[in-house]
Amino acid sequence: MAVETQLPYDKQYVTEYSEKRNEPSWFKDIRLQALEQSEDLPMPKLEKTRVRNWNFTNFKHDVAGEQIQSIDELPEKIRVLLGEDVENLIIVRNNDVAYAKLSEDLSNQGVIFEDLFTAMNEHSDLVKKYFMQQGVSVDENKLTARHAALLNSGIFLYLPKNVVVQEPIQVVFWQEDPEAALYNHVLLVADQHSEVTYVENYVSDNDEEETVANIVSEIFALDGAKVSYGAVDNFAKGTTTYVNRRGTVERDATLEWALGQMNDGNTISENITNLMGDNSLSHAKAVSVGRGNQKQDFTANIRHYGKASEGYILQHGVMKDSAASIFNGIGKVEHGATKANAEQESRVLMLSDGARGDANPILLIDEDDVTAGHAASVGRVDPIQLFYLMSRGISQKEAERLVIHGFLDPVVREIPIETVQKQLREVIEGKVY
Repeated sequence: MAVETQLPYDKQYVTEYSEKRNEPSWFKDIRLQALEQSEDLPMPKLEKTRVRNWNFTNFKHDVAGEQIQSIDELPEKIRVLLGEDVENLIIVRNNDVAYAKLSEDLSNQGVIFEDLFTAMNEHSDLVKKYFMQQGVSVDENKLTARHAALLNSGIFLYLPKNVVVQEPIQVVFWQEDPEAALYNHVLLVADQHSEVTYVENYVSDNDEEETVANIVSEIFALDGAKVSYGAVDNFAKGTTTYVNRRGTVERDATLEWALGQMNDGNTISENITNLMGDNSLSHAKAVSVGRGNQKQDFTANIRHYGKASEGYILQHGVMKDSAASIFNGIGKVEHGATKANAEQESRVLMLSDGARGDANPILLIDEDDVTAGHAASVGRVDPIQLFYLMSRGISQKEAERLVIHGFLDPVVREIPIETVQKQLREVIEGKVY
């Protein structure tokens, strides 16, 4: 059970912060109610991960980020994440948007891609309809309530009906100040029969200083919409991370997740998809590499409500040193979701004697006429594979490297921007060797 810690921000602080950002009254009310609720709500329920000594309260909340006029001003580690001639991009530096670009063509079609606080005022009814109402609830646990109370960064992306975005839309969240907390919210609404590829990167610089990242993403794919959501989380060792990504998928809609979970600090990650509509579809793919003494708890959960809905979970993790990670895969078929298909695979490779990985497949079936299956494994690098490679003149170290990259590649290759995919492979290389 988690220790209950006192939040170092009170009602007066939250009120003044909301007013400073010129937020609408309805959102200030959400903040204040969430702050009050956070005192009594429990921490997220985790079966095997103990978070008693994790840092959730030691951070600087509001840290400004300087504007930039061109992506050429960015450091190399940020620039390498961006595709060539990127048309649709937002850079969030600490808690502020430092750079924003949306193509004139998408703007003319009614696409909204902007800072969440701006959207609260300019598109208040639309944001109010979706923000922590139908996806993640404020009162789910202590950390979701704190998220709503202390929100200091966010992006809103809306696609009107029938708009198909050909080029990826990209966001980089750059935690530049080593003590800056990131309470970040991504709200993406794809209206009927629209299509988009969205990719986000989280980057930080704090190996020693302690801080917090509290991230919530709410994705809505309305009837017939198709959303491809790629993310690479790469917070440094000093950041304790809570991330809750939630998808709602309506009739004939598709939501594809491709998540690279590369944090070096302690992490709780929830990726939950609700297949609400008939013939809805979701693939939830994630990779993780753990090292040092970090602790991580990952949950991928696809819930079937619609008839003939399809949900596929694929999780691959590599653990080394004394890192420990839990991989929960949950497929839930609700009563009435006939012809649903729930499949999952969770596999963990351990590279060190002190490393630990648990793969927990869970199928909860409340309907008869369905298809469901799972596979899970935890083990070390296959010696037969190593022998085969070494018998062809490859060194043991290089053979292990090839096996590990092949093990993680089913997810890595799903990241929809080539430069981000390449960078993820380099992050994996740096963490494993």
